[in-house]
Amino acid sequence: MEIAELGEFGLIRHLTEDIEIKNAETRKGVGDDCAVLEYPAGRQVLVTTDLLMEGIHFDLQYVPLKHLGYKSAMVNLSDIYAMNGHPRQMTVSLALSKRFTVEDMEQFYEGLRLACDAHGCDIVGGDTTSSLTGMAISITCIGDAEAGKVVFRNGARANDLICVSGDLGAAYMGLQLLEREKTVYNEQVREAQRRGEKPDTLPPFEPDFSGHEYLLERQLKPEARKDIIEALAAADILPTSMMDISDGLSSELMHICSQSHTGCRIYEERLPLDYQTAVMAEELNMNVTTCALNGGEDYELLFTVPLTLHDRVSAIPGVKVIGHMTKPELGLQLVCRDGVEMELKAQGWNPLKR
Repeated sequence: MEIAELGEFGLIRHLTEDIEIKNAETRKGVGDDCAVLEYPAGRQVLVTTDLLMEGIHFDLQYVPLKHLGYKSAMVNLSDIYAMNGHPRQMTVSLALSKRFTVEDMEQFYEGLRLACDAHGCDIVGGDTTSSLTGMAISITCIGDAEAGKVVFRNGARANDLICVSGDLGAAYMGLQLLEREKTVYNEQVREAQRRGEKPDTLPPFEPDFSGHEYLLERQLKPEARKDIIEALAAADILPTSMMDISDGLSSELMHICSQSHTGCRIYEERLPLDYQTAVMAEELNMNVTTCALNGGEDYELLFTVPLTLHDRVSAIPGVKVIGHMTKPELGLQLVCRDGVEMELKAQGWNPLKR
């Protein structure tokens, strides 16, 4: 069905009519000019927005719309957790070209709602409009945190431990894998065209993903680390600073050091890596440490805690201490496996870079 058959409000109604409100803070959701929210005293409200553009942030040649909806939500949910908060509401705005159908949007919203349901977040509104250049996604997520327990980027101090959740570089390796198979497919299509054949007469393309399923999941279906926030609270640990790793570990560390007026020292041998990440890096002749430092889109949590909490934070499953903060004059350093020190540089994702 063409979207024009339903129109803007018909499409919104079609996609959201059976949404059930999960949070008491949501007084009114989809259906009026504004959503109505009411937060109790003693809670601070958190707001984050992300804009995702087709051709810049995602490629629909290999990203299923259901996965895109899921990931679009997770990107925003992760920002709320990075402030030590809990997501409550979300608004979703879409710009769509005429090639998208109602069924396409049903797939996108299925993924979006799976993510929101898993994290107890209400979809309370948004907007749709037409686009001449493909698909654009703008999502705003609203959350809350107990007053005095919001964690910023500027609270780290010298000697604080640097911690990360999960493992690093797998999402970037998943992207490299998808891009490799896309290149193989496109070359087959070009070769067929040179022979005068139509691409749709080619046998079905079967990408080679065997043994790399984890990497694909990390790229196409990332998970915001609600479990780490809950584990930190259960252990009575309030980080001194925190970010999620969206643009690469090096870039995020530089943000924390800059805003906290500190330096840092991390150790190559302590960087958490999955086996599939190391294998894929070797297969593509890439340095796995470089991938872990600069890959991005891991959506793991990077945080600092006082040195006195070493034993407590180390006992949390899925958290690893990778270094410590230093005085600012000592700079940002990576200690390699051979003991050589290298200056950390931000080489991760920069959407405005040429």
